[in-house]
Amino acid sequence: MNIKDMVKDNKQVNFKYYRDGDLWYATESGFEFPVPINDIGTATFKAQDKALLFMRYIRKYISFIEQSKNEQGE
Repeated sequence: MNIKDMVKDNKQVNFKYYRDGDLWYATESGFEFPVPINDIGTATFKAQDKALLFMRYIRKYISFIEQSKNEQGE
């Protein structure tokens, strides 16, 4: 999972669904990640947008996945 490949060249993310307080988006490569609605404030989130704007959430979810894998391996 290389975050730079997910966001470079003006790639897009697409809204997939809402569940348990999170907006779930997917990159063009198919990587799905949550955007907590409590982080949104008064911002507008579009159904499709530039992936670069979502780097924070992508990075955070990649870190969560890697941490979960490490904990399961212990």
